[in-house]
Amino acid sequence: MTAMTLQPHYRTVWISDVHLGTRGCQADLLLDFLNEVTADTYYLVGDIIDGWRLKKSWYWPESHHAVITTIMEKAKNGAKVIFVPGNHDEFAREFVDMTFGHVDVKMNDIHETADGKRLLVIHGDEFDGVVKYAKWLAYLGDTAYNLAIALNRYYNGIRRRLGYGYWSLSAYLKNRVKNAVQFICNFENAVAHEAAKRKVDGVVCGHIHHAEKRMIGDVLYCNDGDWVESCTALVEDMDGKLELLHWSEMRQMSMTHSSAGHDAASAPSLGLGKLISMFRSAHTSGMSASRRSKKSGNDAPIGKTA
Repeated sequence: MTAMTLQPHYRTVWISDVHLGTRGCQADLLLDFLNEVTADTYYLVGDIIDGWRLKKSWYWPESHHAVITTIMEKAKNGAKVIFVPGNHDEFAREFVDMTFGHVDVKMNDIHETADGKRLLVIHGDEFDGVVKYAKWLAYLGDTAYNLAIALNRYYNGIRRRLGYGYWSLSAYLKNRVKNAVQFICNFENAVAHEAAKRKVDGVVCGHIHHAEKRMIGDVLYCNDGDWVESCTALVEDMDGKLELLHWSEMRQMSMTHSSAGHDAASAPSLGLGKLISMFRSAHTSGMSASRRSKKSGNDAPIGKTA
């Protein structure tokens, strides 16, 4: 087996904000990720099932059921699966410290990496003042967010037919709102402060749909993003190194690689080891450009704020 065909295996994978039960959920891409990438431990860091939306109207296609089935199969076959409920699946908080179908339900957890770092794993909604103190406003914001996602689906359907990649309307709009930018900053600082109080080395969270990995003071702040817009996961390799995988961008790179005249038979998988290396190189260049842009006064793209 060559490096081009090896299936990536990680020590730990973190995913959150899948929002199964909504039309914006990109379940097919998540299934693709779960089938291509394996791990010893999976953390489901909240908002996996969107109870808020399902209460209003039932939407549960086969692909959403397949995500749950695939995760349960991984747990049954020996992978450790830990579910940390979020605000959208807060119904599961009644079952904290219980185990269902080999899945452990916890309010939060401390994960120790292979190189000895201790990471607090939380969803993060407790650091969102809107969710905590004005839930009606959070519901209103959720409705507006889902409207933006619905419009985005139609717009991106046209883009796909024209051969263009995915573009996020909601991220674009929120990138223009300074209050949203400040919310992201406040949230990240509050979460990092909590990690420092608990005397851990870092924190892994979700909630705001904005994938990030950076130091805030002495705390390593990691947000694993979402599977509505960015389709990202945080992974830990066998040496303890943490990395964000931007799965939709990686798949777009795979399609571009195929359409450029490469072996079409290998296009769906391209060879994930090679694909991850290609993406890592391209994404590192993009991050460098983004940092230069920030220094010149431009705001970085941000995610959901409720």
